[in-house]
Amino acid sequence: MAGELKIRSGTKLSLAFDVPVGEDPQFNLICTFAKSLDESAFLVSVPMKEGKALPLDESQKLLIRYGQGEESMILAGYADDIVKEGLHRYWKIRRVTEQRQFFKRADERLKVALGIEYVQDTWPVNYDGIIEKEEGLSLDISAGGLALYLNRVFNVGEICEVTLPNIGTSEEGAGCELVAAVCWNRQAPKGSLYRNICGLQFRYGDDAEKERIRAYLSYLKKKYRL
Repeated sequence: MAGELKIRSGTKLSLAFDVPVGEDPQFNLICTFAKSLDESAFLVSVPMKEGKALPLDESQKLLIRYGQGEESMILAGYADDIVKEGLHRYWKIRRVTEQRQFFKRADERLKVALGIEYVQDTWPVNYDGIIEKEEGLSLDISAGGLALYLNRVFNVGEICEVTLPNIGTSEEGAGCELVAAVCWNRQAPKGSLYRNICGLQFRYGDDAEKERIRAYLSYLKKKYRL
């Protein structure tokens, strides 16, 4: 954990039920931050739905968003108890390790499976003195980043380099290398060929590099009729 939350008591929080990877959570519930209990737990007011207190479900993973705009953050956790303090009732939220920044999706997301290579310069070299790339499979991709099936476990905030594959023979579909930051991690669904899924946000060096990717995705969309 990253220590106790730096959230003021009385701060309004947006709450959503966790959803499968590839779907966007709906932050349509509101609760109020009460206080931190320790580094792993905190109290929030009981969320209301249609005028009634939401029933506690200890097995339901929750996503809680706080902050404003592109600086918003999302916490993941489970409500594992109801705490009474005077006349007030609170949910005790037990945090899990996932904590990620919330990025407003400004670019169209294409659901397409592409073979994506990825590598970190901190990995050990092989007998030829080369750092070997590993391959994953994209779940979706936009000019902002991609969701990637892979077998390696990254920590949120780590940086890696990804290689997009060639699409056809057009110059617009030529593959390229990009720097990306890890935004979130999850276990892949049972039966998947990969163990994990992670969200990557592209870190562009300049506007020209981003326009290059926009052209690549436009060509990808046209070629595969996405």
